[in-house]
Amino acid sequence: MGLDWNYGDGQTALEEEEKDGLKIKSICTKAQLDAFEQIGIEEAILWSMRLQLTAETFLTESFVRKVHKKMFGKVWQWAGTYRKTEKNIGIDKWLIPTELKYLLDDTAYWITNSVFSPDEICMRFKHRLVSIHCFANGNGRHSRLVADMMAEKLFQRPIFSWGSLAYSSPAQQRAAYLNALRQADKGNYEFLIAFARA
Repeated sequence: MGLDWNYGDGQTALEEEEKDGLKIKSICTKAQLDAFEQIGIEEAILWSMRLQLTAETFLTESFVRKVHKKMFGKVWQWAGTYRKTEKNIGIDKWLIPTELKYLLDDTAYWITNSVFSPDEICMRFKHRLVSIHCFANGNGRHSRLVADMMAEKLFQRPIFSWGSLAYSSPAQQRAAYLNALRQADKGNYEFLIAFARA
């Protein structure tokens, strides 16, 4: 494909076989790809608004995969399937199902036992999900939507603003987001919680 791929800080590069999974062959610029992906994300948000979820239905491998497919399935053939390649971020590909199961079980325990505040549970879940890096691409956007759904559906809390109220430029917002993720990598979730509500 003749698409010029420009990867920014914190973005995951696609392998050639993953690029070949593009369903819309007429896309020829990164801006066009971003626009088509955004349409899918907005459709997934509308779909999520109609859902009635419990922790039992939400905290499943099939639901996590379904959300990704809803977001990116009209653009990518591999949407909703675990990545088959190693990336510059994330765990080894063969560990994805096991680590995701651990995360789902841990989160169920946190909710049942009120181990953390609702916002911290959402951020811990989001952070570990993006750290696992289940999919070839879209992991950050996917983990943010899943965290929004968790806040709204399981805790009856407002969805997160993800820095949109505090930062005037997308570049500043992204830099703050990546810094918050790096702090969470060290076990400090305060920055990620504050960013998500900023």
